[in-house]
Amino acid sequence: MSMAGSRQPEELAQALADMARDLLEQDSVQRTLDRIVQHAVGIVDGCDDAGVLVLRAGQQVQTLAASSDRVRKSDHIQGELGEGPCFDVAVGKEQIYRIPDLTESQDRWPRYGPRARELGVGSMMGFLLFTEQDNLGALNLYSSQPNAFNEHSEQVGWILGAHAAVALSSARSSAQLHEAIETGQQRFSDLLNLAPVGVGLFDEHDRIREANEALRRLTGYSRSQLSGMSGTELLHPRERSEGISTETGREHGTGPSGARQRTLMRSDGRPVICEVRYAPSSQEGSQFWLVIFQDITTYLHQAELLQQQATHDALTGLANRRGIEESLQQATGDTAVLLCDIDNFKRVNDSLGHAAGDELIAQVAQRLRHAELPGCTVARLSGDEFLIICTELEQAGGLQALAGRVAGILRMTVPLRGHFIRISASVGAAMLPAEPASGEDLLRYADAAMFAAKRQGPGQVQLAEEAMLTHVSEQVQLEGHLAQALHTDALELYYQPVVDGNRSPIAVEALVRWQHPERGMLSPAVILPTAEQAGLIQDLDQWILRTALAQAADWPETPPGPVQVWVNLNNRTAGDADFLTTLGNTLTRSGVEPHRLVLEITETSLLEPSDATRQAMQTLIDQGVTFAVDDFGTGYSSLARLKDLPVGSIKLDRQFIAGIENDEFDRAIVRSAVDMAHAIRRRCVAEGVETTVQFHLLIALGIDAYQGFLFSHPLPNGDLHALLNKQTPLPQQQQQ
Repeated sequence: MSMAGSRQPEELAQALADMARDLLEQDSVQRTLDRIVQHAVGIVDGCDDAGVLVLRAGQQVQTLAASSDRVRKSDHIQGELGEGPCFDVAVGKEQIYRIPDLTESQDRWPRYGPRARELGVGSMMGFLLFTEQDNLGALNLYSSQPNAFNEHSEQVGWILGAHAAVALSSARSSAQLHEAIETGQQRFSDLLNLAPVGVGLFDEHDRIREANEALRRLTGYSRSQLSGMSGTELLHPRERSEGISTETGREHGTGPSGARQRTLMRSDGRPVICEVRYAPSSQEGSQFWLVIFQDITTYLHQAELLQQQATHDALTGLANRRGIEESLQQATGDTAVLLCDIDNFKRVNDSLGHAAGDELIAQVAQRLRHAELPGCTVARLSGDEFLIICTELEQAGGLQALAGRVAGILRMTVPLRGHFIRISASVGAAMLPAEPASGEDLLRYADAAMFAAKRQGPGQVQLAEEAMLTHVSEQVQLEGHLAQALHTDALELYYQPVVDGNRSPIAVEALVRWQHPERGMLSPAVILPTAEQAGLIQDLDQWILRTALAQAADWPETPPGPVQVWVNLNNRTAGDADFLTTLGNTLTRSGVEPHRLVLEITETSLLEPSDATRQAMQTLIDQGVTFAVDDFGTGYSSLARLKDLPVGSIKLDRQFIAGIENDEFDRAIVRSAVDMAHAIRRRCVAEGVETTVQFHLLIALGIDAYQGFLFSHPLPNGDLHALLNKQTPLPQQQQQ
């Protein structure tokens, strides 16, 4: 984990070590400046060129060190023009500058700016080199890119600039050389104090010779306390066997870029975790180690928190799907999985609200957490589904006994918002079969068993059986085939006409079909659940929309105008604001007029649409798209709620239409629905019309449009094209 910027911290350590050697050994000024320029390009974020210039008589500038000819040319231009950021710093107008984008500096340096851009300079930063008596010059950093420098760049630039100032100051005259040697250690100390990380100089006996201010703050010790302290004393007791700068202490740990992770003990007894890096140095034959300490305690705690959040459910504190992945991957033949789904949980959400539902889930989680289930790990997968992984099945009494016990634990009465709610759970249990299978397969088997338990009624238990395992394997294979069919456009669209009272087609509903190579023609009843299970439902909805619109663009016009195309959207798709936004782009590319598109959505998807979803729906409506509620009367909505939602039509479910010939209650329901729909200015469509009697009754009840086998079965696109070309009312095909 690197915490010192985008450039590698060990490069900074090596640069500081080089500076120490220069100061302690009094290397040549030119070599020192050349090294500073090289380090600037190597360790300063964003820097790809650097140079040091000094003042001469008459405020003339001279380049002493440069990483490229571009720097020398830039310095020469600024000296010649008497303007520019480097010149301003060198003459003392500024102590530091940062120019994020030279294209925005035209007013400040009208002559230098264009010349700099010709040299390919995007951004610059510079530092005044000065002593108490004199301005010596400037260290200038260049980048070809605008906005290249950051706070870390400035911190490291200050360190390099301070070192350049020391080097230039010490070489002002030969008479000052002796004094420079004597005060080199102090200068080095001053330089280290500019470093943003803890830095210590350790001798060959692992004792601290010098420590900067950042290291003193990090450890809580004063300078005098640190001076002479051994690395062993600085470390946490559990790590004191190695020391810090000893050979074993310097051995690379597991950290990135060769850094060691060490734990120090502060003066107040608190541990602090650091990444530690080393760079060698020497003075008069003695070995020293420059050691950089980067405090990563907070970052590690944050990483642990993020890991906890990523692997645990925020509501219950239980492991989530990601948190139990490893356990599933390590599942053996002795591992059992139980999938528990709270029965009728949706009723709690619908009647008491989602906050009450969350309270219920939290109480269920607490009940499972405190249950004595030996060798079991409890997780919350999603919504009202809980997962239990058991690795000590024999101790738990076997799979049947464990599943029954869990079902009993979840059969409980919960006080909730002033109500006492009786709940139960359907439990599906599975073990790995004899043939090779994965933990993910085990979860699928338990899921299949859980749905089988649900079909038996609330609170039931079902163990996965061989037939279920076969079904799951076949389902997985079918999901793979569907993904391939989507990729290769192997699906087809059939269209069932919607007619007016004169039996003239006014719209068609797009229905997906799939000619499977082994199973024959598959209907939406097979395709949609498979897509849902495989996570392909939105891809399928996109394919249907794209294909239906492309085909609708070529349909012949019929009186009184082109027929509409009705497309069903899955609940998840209908509630996805991003998908609805993308749909508008698909519609535009197709060339189909927006008023010809009707999107069918279910009542469930309209229960609590988000603000973003409402806005996306309204944007499509403003363009001319219409929304219709499909299978009205089978969900949890009402016409009173529909008046506040952006829908233009409702389709009465076929179960009400089937009984209107003989059931007066069904007729009353249809009549009420039509009257209320018309009162809130919504059109009413009847689906599932199969007899002439039903058709005439529906006309009398005021239905606006009709769909069913009486008029036409779903047709492939070619047959629909031929039907629309006839431009005649559809014949009545009386069902036998």
